[in-house]
Amino acid sequence: MEAGHLSVFVAFSAGLLSFVSPCVLPLVPSFVTYITGLTFEDITSSKDRARVRFITITNSLTFIAGFTTVFVLFGGSATYIGKILLTYQDIVQKVGGVLIVLFGLYIMGVLKLDFLTSEKKIHIEHKPAGYFGSFVVGMAFAAGWTPCVGPILGSILLYASTTGSVAKGMGLLAVYSLGLGLPLFISSLAINSFISTFKVITKYMRWITITSGSFLIIIGVMIFTNSFTLLTAWFQQHGIGWSIEL
Repeated sequence: MEAGHLSVFVAFSAGLLSFVSPCVLPLVPSFVTYITGLTFEDITSSKDRARVRFITITNSLTFIAGFTTVFVLFGGSATYIGKILLTYQDIVQKVGGVLIVLFGLYIMGVLKLDFLTSEKKIHIEHKPAGYFGSFVVGMAFAAGWTPCVGPILGSILLYASTTGSVAKGMGLLAVYSLGLGLPLFISSLAINSFISTFKVITKYMRWITITSGSFLIIIGVMIFTNSFTLLTAWFQQHGIGWSIEL
């Protein structure tokens, strides 16, 4: 399935939806204070802003690098497995499409999937010191993914498994990590603005979950019907270009 241009948009959008999910968004202030070792008062205070900003930037980027590393490895592994099953690629594609649709229905609350209701988080009570500690926490954050975001990540991994190239699969998960990490990084630098915005966003959390579920259902149907290539061709026919290709 060659639809690399559209793949970038799908992966990045999935990362953004993961960020605004109930699993991540409310935890942003806690993550920022935990990985920086600063108190909430330190981060929001006007005192010693240059030092606080430097600590926030470096530790946030290291944290993002940690979960990006794990996700990219996940993407490479998923694609490698997909290559092994290349003989059954059509079956894998259709089964993956059905699973992604089920994930979408689960996120919307339409379907209950018991195997997604138990969290498998890695708990680190005391963060290791320094940037290495932030990197380790980022890896633990990725490896111990929570169930309500898991379907989005799982959908991208299923999608990656159909790309036929380990490099493409890793690239997809790198773009997914960018979609998740960019708003996280921006929020860490403007935590006061984030808190104000978060209070507004929570009012629309139900609509966000519906949007996320609908997004996955559409992706699942497109993978099942192998229509990504047709959609990409339609974009090209109507002069809608994409500047990045995986």
